[in-house]
This record gives sequence, structure tokens and C-alpha cells, in this order.
Amino acid sequence: MLSERFDTSKVTIQRSLKWILIAQAILAAVLVLVDLRDQWKPRFGGNDALPAGPTSPGDQVRHYDPTRTRPDFTQAPTQPTIDIPGEMPPRLQFDVVDGGELGQAIFMNGQIVSGDAQRFENFLASLEEAPKLVTLHSPGGNVTEALAIGRSLRAAELETAMLSGLVCLSSCPYIFAAGVERSASKGAAVGMHQHFYEAPGYMPVFMAVEGIQYGQGETMEYLIEMGVDPGLMVHSLNTPPKEIYILAEDELLDTRLATAILD
Repeated sequence: MLSERFDTSKVTIQRSLKWILIAQAILAAVLVLVDLRDQWKPRFGGNDALPAGPTSPGDQVRHYDPTRTRPDFTQAPTQPTIDIPGEMPPRLQFDVVDGGELGQAIFMNGQIVSGDAQRFENFLASLEEAPKLVTLHSPGGNVTEALAIGRSLRAAELETAMLSGLVCLSSCPYIFAAGVERSASKGAAVGMHQHFYEAPGYMPVFMAVEGIQYGQGETMEYLIEMGVDPGLMVHSLNTPPKEIYILAEDELLDTRLATAILD
């Protein structure tokens, strides 16, 4: 009788453990689905009534579309110095091009993704004599990669220039900031907005916030290292990721992001 009661109890415990495991599996699946839903649904604020066209002081916020090679807020030059591809490359492409009056230049074109910093170092090493100028056309992307590219660029003592019709947005301005001299054409667009730091859905809020603050601190430290006023980050922090704040000429010069403005 005692043995039978023990066996019955054992079966009951096993059955209970089985249902607990099933319940945990269901809960895990629900958490994954919730996390995926949160990642796919729109998460950023923005103003759907933003104007289009070139910007002017006081009217500097536009929609941000990283896939567009020719945003409507830039003025296309009548005689382009550099041919812009019809589609924005999914990662940075590096070429040596004719920069017109500025001479030969390294042309960085495309989105900034993981591994691009090492690819840029490899590209520099492959050149017998690297041009002293880098020009950019990028909607931005991975901030960490942009900072690493910038440090390689500064170590090589290269200059940067934004030519008419080209854009340097989101994390791209950190690469632009690395030039020992930094010139921007009146027909180019240099713009900033809030960075998105990916954090797992299960991460506690305080840890996610700590990671974001660390990333912002690292970016400000980088700007100081490059001789740029970290107050530039105000324009970044105040602009949602769906939007882009195009810096005016006086803002480029006052923050020392640009050292000269080209006609």
C-alpha cells in the first residue's frame, strides 16, 4: 500500500514537472514573439508633416531615408564633380576619384556596416600612394564602425571634404570630423539625428539606459579627440531617428565640424 502510494506520488510529481516545463516553453515562446513584435513595429517618433526641398537656417529638419542617393534637400550640381551611383550601396565602397579642383580623393560611398573599418584600413594599405583627401556620400549606419574609420583616417593625417550634391548623414559626420582639415560645399548636406542602440528585449531598463549613455559618452569623447565641439551632439539628441537635422553653415563652422565652407 505504501509502495503504491509512493508510486502514485512519483507519477504526480513527474506530471507536474512536465507541465511546468511545458508552461516555461510556452512562456519563452510568448516572450520571443513579443520581442519580435516590438522590433518590427514602428518605435520612433517623427513629424509626418515635414517640408521637402533644400533647407535654410531655421528650416533644417527633413525626413530621413537611408536608401536615397539624391535626397531632395540637396542641390544637385549642374556639373557633378563625382558620379553618384543610382542606388546607395549596402556597405561602404572605396574608390580613388578625381575631386576636380581639390585633386584626387578617396571616395567613400554607401551605408556604414560592421567590418567597414577593417576594409578601409585594408584599402589604404593597398594604395601605393594614398590621396590626402577623403570625400563622403553616406546615409550613415553603424556608429562604432564610423568612429573606428575616423580614427584610421586621422592617424593617416587625411583631409575630408563634402562636395556639392553629396550627403553625410547620421553617423557619417563622425568620419567627416576626423579630417585634419574639413571643408564642406554649400551644395552638400551634413546631417545628424539620434542614434539607435540595439538592446535585447529582455534586458533590464537600467542596463539599456546605461548602454545608451555609455555610447553617447564615447561619441562625445571622440568629437573632443578630433577637435570638434561636443555641443554638436545637441542637434543629434534633439532629432528623432526618422528625421535628420541638416547643419547650417554657421553651425558647421561654430562647432568646428567644418574648418572651411566651399562655394
